[in-house]
Amino acid sequence: MKKSKIEVQGKEISLISMGTEDYISLTDMVKGFGDDVMIYSWMRNRNTLEYLGIWETLYNPGFKGHEFVTFKMQAGLHSFNLTPRKWIEATNAIGLISKSGRYGGGTFAHKDIAFEFGSWLSPEFKIYLIKEFQRLKDEENKRLKLEWNLQRTISKINYRIHTDAIKENLIPPELSRSQVQLIYANEADTLNVAMFGMTAKEWRDRNPDKGGNIRDHATLEQLVVLSNLESINSVLIDQELVQSERVVKLNRIAINQMKSLLGNVSMKKIKIK
Repeated sequence: MKKSKIEVQGKEISLISMGTEDYISLTDMVKGFGDDVMIYSWMRNRNTLEYLGIWETLYNPGFKGHEFVTFKMQAGLHSFNLTPRKWIEATNAIGLISKSGRYGGGTFAHKDIAFEFGSWLSPEFKIYLIKEFQRLKDEENKRLKLEWNLQRTISKINYRIHTDAIKENLIPPELSRSQVQLIYANEADTLNVAMFGMTAKEWRDRNPDKGGNIRDHATLEQLVVLSNLESINSVLIDQELVQSERVVKLNRIAINQMKSLLGNVSMKKIKIK
């Protein structure tokens, strides 16, 4: 889970990201307008309930629609009251999150729902909220693109080291240009099989609708490991290990390094800073 903050009209608002979904603190949004009671008032509104129910129906397969119907029937009655926690527990909702704790606690809502709440608070506030949220997302995308390009550059440098090792150790001077290119391609596929479990051609056959090549669609972690494998393969070539032995060793290294990277906190910080 990634945490970040934006400032909207002088208010510092917390965000949490889980996977590809972003949640915005309603508790922070309401500051300056009132307190958490305003969230409860908003949830008692029949239009709000209908919006929440439709959203959950669209995006939450585990949503308990019958409980939603019960709440909707009660909406508008003076005795009706609804809190985020009650809504979540009764309907198995995922659009709202109720967090306890002095720091970082409160009610968070999926961005779609948070923007709707922003409209209820103030149309002007909603516009500035969306603007700042989009600015944050644009900055994150720029950083991710820069990091991805950096890894691609490192991969290309290591690939040059890799091809030099092939040239010095595997290519007899008598080979034709086409034969040389074939050996380079074979060695590139040694890395592809070790890293991705398939050759470049196999990837193209399985993904006819995707442009580029197998490496263009790699994750940041895969590019880091691939860069390492190119250097390691150069050493294994120098040691005169045959291709069948090298691909087994490289595959084991790839598995271990991917496990390490996917569980590495520092790597996660690099991706989301």
